[in-house]
Amino acid sequence: MSEAALPSLRLPAVHALLGEAAGQALVLEYGHEQTVAALRLLLDELRAAIRSGGAEDVSAGAILARLGERLLGANASRLRPVFNLTGTVLHTNLGRALLPDEAVQAVVEALRWPMNLEWDLETGKRGDRDSLVEEQLCALTGAEAVTVVNNNAAAVLLMLAALAPNRDVVVSRGELVEIGGAFRIPDIMARAGARLREVGTTNRTHLKDYVEYAGPDTAMLLKVHCSNYAITGFTKEVTVAELAPLARERNIPLAVDLGSGTLVDLERYGLPHETTVKETIAAGADLVTFSGDKLLGGPQCGIIAGRADLIAAIKKNPLKRALRVSKLTLAALEPVLNLYRAPDLLPRRLTTLRLLTRPAAEMRAMADSLAAPLREALGDAYTVATAPMTSQIGSGALPVELLPSFGLAIRAQPGVRGNPLGQLEGRLRALPRPVVGRIADDTLWLDLRCLQQDQLPLFVEQLARLREQRQA
Repeated sequence: MSEAALPSLRLPAVHALLGEAAGQALVLEYGHEQTVAALRLLLDELRAAIRSGGAEDVSAGAILARLGERLLGANASRLRPVFNLTGTVLHTNLGRALLPDEAVQAVVEALRWPMNLEWDLETGKRGDRDSLVEEQLCALTGAEAVTVVNNNAAAVLLMLAALAPNRDVVVSRGELVEIGGAFRIPDIMARAGARLREVGTTNRTHLKDYVEYAGPDTAMLLKVHCSNYAITGFTKEVTVAELAPLARERNIPLAVDLGSGTLVDLERYGLPHETTVKETIAAGADLVTFSGDKLLGGPQCGIIAGRADLIAAIKKNPLKRALRVSKLTLAALEPVLNLYRAPDLLPRRLTTLRLLTRPAAEMRAMADSLAAPLREALGDAYTVATAPMTSQIGSGALPVELLPSFGLAIRAQPGVRGNPLGQLEGRLRALPRPVVGRIADDTLWLDLRCLQQDQLPLFVEQLARLREQRQA
C-alpha cells in the first residue's frame, strides 16, 4: 500500500507547521535552518513510528511541542552548575576553585570590552600580558619575575623545555609523582626533551645522592611537592634549604613544583600548614611552579615565579605562546591577587578559604533544617539522618588532612531490592541543578560544606521533583 493510501501518514507539511504561531516562534528563537532540519528529522521519525504500528499524536500542536523540546535540549549547555556535596572542596572534576564576586565581575567586563591585554597604555606600544599580574605576584612570593600559563602541568612542561632540553634533571625517586589524568613527572620530562636522573629511593633520599649526580651536564635540580599522597614511616627527604647551597656551588638552577601552591600561611586561619611559595623562594629555590585554581582560589592557570634571568629564558621558548592564558584568565586572576593585600579579610572575601574554614556547627544547623524535607521527598524507601563527616581540601592539597564537617546520610531501608542508593544518586544527578554526593559504606553521603546559604532555597525547591517522581 502506498503512503498516500495511509491517512495516518499524511503528516502536516513543513511549511504549514512553520506557518503556525508556535512554529514562527521557534524560528525566531533557533533560526530557520536549525528549526527546519530538526522538524524534518522529527517528521521522519513519526512516519517510521506509525508504520511500525505505534500510536502517535500528529496534530500540529503536538508536533511543534515536541520540536520545541528537542530544540531546547539540543541548545542547552553541556556545562552545567551543580551542587557539590561530595565533601571535596577543590574537586577537579567539578572545576576546582569558585571565584569571588570581584573576579566574576572582572571576567564579565573582559567579555564585553576590548582590553589592554598586550597593549601598554602609557607608551602606546605592544606590551606583555604577564605584566598585568607580575607586580602583585612578585610582592606575594618574593620572586624577581613571573610568567603565567594555562595550568601547572603546562608550567612544568614549559620550564623543562626551556631550560633542560637534552640535559639531565635530577629528581628524587620519592617525588616521581602521578597526578590525575595520568600526568606523570617522567613522561613530562620526556616530552620536554629532558633526561631524568633518579636519585635516592622511594622512601629515603639524602643530600649525598644529589651531590653524586649533579654534574656538568645537569640542567636542573627539581623537587616535586608530593601534594596528592604521603609516605610515612622510615623516610628521609632533602629540603629546599639543604639543596640550595649545592645548587649555588655548582651553578645549577633549583626548581620546585609546589603543585597546589598557597600564597599565605594557612595556619593563621586554623588550617594545617602548607609550605607557601614565598617560603620556598626564601629557602633558596630559583624557580617555583604552582596552580592558580587550587589553594590560591583563582582561575585555572599555572604560575612560574623566580629569578628574572630564568623567567626571561622561559618566556622566549616557543611553547610559551602555545601555553599562554587569555584575557579572561588574567581578568579573573588580578582581582583574586588583590584580595591577598588584606590577608586578615581573606576568609570572608576569598570563596575557597571561606569554604575551607567554615565551622562544622554551621553545616550542622543546615543539615538539621534539610533533614525533614528530604525525608518527605524520598519517602519510606530510605532513611535520612544528620551525621558528622569529614571533608577534604582536594586537588592534591594536604591529602591526609581532613576537615570536620556535617551533612546528611541516606541509607536504603532493609529489604529494598535492586540498587536503591545508585538509583537515588542517579535521580539526584538528573535534577535541573544536579546534586553530586558520594556513596560509601552502603550510604549516600551529602556533605554540606560547599552548600552555601543563598543556595538553600533552590536546593529545597528541587526536592519536590523527587517526591513527584516517587508518586508517579
